[in-house]
Amino acid sequence: MMYGQVLHHQGREEDLINLNVGGIQHKVERCVLLRFPNTRVGQLIQCCSDAAILELCDDYSPADQEYYFDRSPQVFHCVLNFYRTGHFHALEELCVFCFSQEIEYWGIGELDLEVCCLDRFLERKHDRELNACGRSSNATSSGEIPVVGSDLWRFEGTWCSDARKFMWQTLEDPNHSKCSKGVAAVSILVILTSIVAMCIHSMPEFRYATDREHSVLDSLELICNIFFSVEFVLRVVAAPHPWTFLGNPLNMIDLASVLPFYVTLAFESLSEGDGEENQSLFNMGKVVQVLRLMRAFRVLKLARHSEGVRAFGETLKNCQSEVGLLILFITVGISFFSTFIYYTEKEDASSKLSSIPVCWWWAIISMTTVGYGDVYPQTAAGRIVASLCILCGLLVVSFPITIIMNNFSKYFEKNTPKRCLTEAKA
Repeated sequence: MMYGQVLHHQGREEDLINLNVGGIQHKVERCVLLRFPNTRVGQLIQCCSDAAILELCDDYSPADQEYYFDRSPQVFHCVLNFYRTGHFHALEELCVFCFSQEIEYWGIGELDLEVCCLDRFLERKHDRELNACGRSSNATSSGEIPVVGSDLWRFEGTWCSDARKFMWQTLEDPNHSKCSKGVAAVSILVILTSIVAMCIHSMPEFRYATDREHSVLDSLELICNIFFSVEFVLRVVAAPHPWTFLGNPLNMIDLASVLPFYVTLAFESLSEGDGEENQSLFNMGKVVQVLRLMRAFRVLKLARHSEGVRAFGETLKNCQSEVGLLILFITVGISFFSTFIYYTEKEDASSKLSSIPVCWWWAIISMTTVGYGDVYPQTAAGRIVASLCILCGLLVVSFPITIIMNNFSKYFEKNTPKRCLTEAKA
């Protein structure tokens, strides 16, 4: 006889309940099942009519007084052990979702698991949920527009929907086609070229060159800005709806990196005259030149084509509270140690720590372990305070590192399965 097929018990036959689960028969005492009256089997043996019984089991034989369940016999062994001993353990070899569905059918909760199994079970279930979410979800993280999922339906019924949909996927999803990969490669090349040109233009021999009205770098800058402008306009035209376009931070970065060029160009064209009436416009044009610093935002345009940059942005978003606490702790430490170092150094005439604002700068570079060495304590008490400041800075900065790294890893765990599926389809 197979183990578990029929379980014999001492006692009266009328006190035994016949259960048939997945073809395996069990005889269990009524009092054992009534230990947990709110479960499915506990409610079943309390039913007074055949109709109520059939609502809780798959079939019922009045002649044999046997209840049939078309469920997993493996899981029911754990359920039966729970009725007899009051201890519920999980099956490691069974899928966590399957096990969870089975015990939910029998009216037992996951929290009824013993401590030795509960933590491991919840950890396995969480890992499987992350992988399943990565495989099935079409929604992407912030800073990334979903191009293969929920946004495509918005093109239905709009003007030139097929052409705009193709343009949208080509510009926003580098893995959509060979054409989109080519566009992404060209975009990356132009971004890197503009960054290199900006760096070279800052060198004195190029910055003050006046041999020609327009240098090669100026022409290169103009070409890059024209490319960025055309790319931005195409994205605006291809976007299914304005809120879809405006809701993406990367599009705002594109606008911030293009707009200052045209604003500066407009003011410079207005201030070309030599008269005094144009002097104010000329000065304003110089002020607007500061806006050209926003060309540095072009580096962030690489996030559209770089998974690492997107992961960094997503990690910062998910760690807002940790980063906020880090800034708060550093600010408190700076205020505390700058005051201490001032009162320990103010009597020393050779010390450069002559005021608390100067001490703020010293505290910042000390707590962040930069240590320029331009300002440093001269007295023994000041050195002790400096040592404490450096140690506290190391502790404060290291606190959120583990949380930030975990969030960084979770981003790749969530997106790697989805990326692999996308590449396989391509």
